[in-house]
Amino acid sequence: MKKFINTVDSLIRESLDGLVAAHGDILTLGAEHKFVRRKTLRPGKVALISGGGSGHEPLHAGFVGYGMLDAACPGQVFTSPTPDQMAAAAEATDTGAGVLYIVKNYEGDVMNFEMAAELAIGQVARVIIDDDVAVETSTYSTGRRGVAGTLVVEKVVGAAAEQGRDLAACRALGERVNQATRSLGVALTSCTVPAAGKPTFTLGESEMEFGVGIHGEPGRRRVPMIAARPLAEEMAGAIVKDLGARVNGNGLLLVNGFGGTPAIELYLMYENLRSVLERHGVKIVRSLVGNYVTSLEMAGCSATLSLLDDEVAKLWDAPVHAAALRWGM
Repeated sequence: MKKFINTVDSLIRESLDGLVAAHGDILTLGAEHKFVRRKTLRPGKVALISGGGSGHEPLHAGFVGYGMLDAACPGQVFTSPTPDQMAAAAEATDTGAGVLYIVKNYEGDVMNFEMAAELAIGQVARVIIDDDVAVETSTYSTGRRGVAGTLVVEKVVGAAAEQGRDLAACRALGERVNQATRSLGVALTSCTVPAAGKPTFTLGESEMEFGVGIHGEPGRRRVPMIAARPLAEEMAGAIVKDLGARVNGNGLLLVNGFGGTPAIELYLMYENLRSVLERHGVKIVRSLVGNYVTSLEMAGCSATLSLLDDEVAKLWDAPVHAAALRWGM
């Protein structure tokens, strides 16, 4: 295992220290490194909190800031944060309008956020993200997994909260965006969890995992490597089939790298996916390409399509200033 670390035990703490030191104008750390929080909170605004296992950076801490999250709770690598982390983040960010938890659909995350909600003093609601079309149920999850579509929900709902929408409206919007968003990922290599010291799974030189999860969970099937265009056809086809009759009009296409794929390949996949989706009747009017919801150093990518109406498009375009996402500021 070759990684830039001092010790496995200090990895997350030191990484969070570096993140906050690099972006000290917008971020601050909670006590005992339990959460990363916006440095300046706005009284009377719904607080948005997310979190999950580390190893998916910049998700979630990289999306804390104006127009997105108010706090993010990092767990150990690929392990849910604890309820006390989430409860502490809620207490630190609730300025009177309540707290909305944005939760990826993994058993540990859902259970711990539920427990945190029970500990909360103020109003708490949640949105469960389950955008992965690869499998209905697999390792870590009951039902669909929450993957890169989480970013879309955090950005859109974050803009709405910044505009002053109340807790019920933010929750309803998050659920609506989640229902209009679908993702599917493909892995070319495994990743190595530092505490394990060896790859999570093994792929042959001519194999790829179609429908992989962001923790390296098995996908739909293991298949021989194919060229980018037929791969894009199959990825986009699975997403379109799942959305069904709703596939028409405008859409946002997010091509997300898992950490080990260069930008030249991600943009090539974007072009192929865009072409296929537009043949299916979706006009891609918003785009995002890069490593946003990663799986340590895994090579591969995911495609996320989110169907847009005028309201959601405007909220996507609204200003954001986070460590990993910034525009309009």
